[in-house]
Amino acid sequence: MKFTRRRRDPVEVNLTPLIDVVFLLLIFFMVSTTFETRQALELTLPESSSGADLPVSPVTLVVTEQGRYRLGQRQLAAAELGEALSAEAEQARLHGLVIEADARAMHADVVRALDQAGRLGIHQVRIATREGQATPMQAETP
Repeated sequence: MKFTRRRRDPVEVNLTPLIDVVFLLLIFFMVSTTFETRQALELTLPESSSGADLPVSPVTLVVTEQGRYRLGQRQLAAAELGEALSAEAEQARLHGLVIEADARAMHADVVRALDQAGRLGIHQVRIATREGQATPMQAETP
């Protein structure tokens, strides 16, 4: 007895569900990832209880704990500060200058930045702080 064989269709692997899952994972990771627009420095800003939020200034000068400066994406030494700040002086005169100084930075480094800004005619200078608790001042008793 001779049986007739049914013709089999060739076996194919359907990749459409796999591609769908890969795209869903890609979208999930893109949405859940945070993107930083600024290069991060570890700064500990001084606290202030009377500070107010201001719009971000286009000219921001960072003073690090080690006495280095950063203007935009450029790392600067103290000798390069005047030249770099003069390139941004016009913008800083229009919109102001924000100094983000580390709380552990030397006072002389911050004063050097303020001095350079004053020499260039930048009069609207703000110092960035973080919100903190007000500490009551103690009166000295003689």
